[in-house]
Amino acid sequence: MTVRIAVSLPDDVAERLALEPNVSRFVAEAVRHQIRRERSLALLNRVGITFGDGDEEAGLRRITDDHGAVTPELAEQADARLARWRRR
Repeated sequence: MTVRIAVSLPDDVAERLALEPNVSRFVAEAVRHQIRRERSLALLNRVGITFGDGDEEAGLRRITDDHGAVTPELAEQADARLARWRRR
């Protein structure tokens, strides 16, 4: 299922999107990337790893480069392990 959403964008972003043959797909992939990023940070925060200003981007790049993106499935597995560890 899809939902139609109208957005207002800065000129530079609109110009970049105009180059895409399928804007909806491009935006969906960009949003999914942001969701994975937020989940990765949340997962790290839950296990006590935090980043200062500027460190966040470097840390996320390292995670992605070294281990690939944290998928929802991987995040669920990590949450389950953390919950089991906390029950000990």
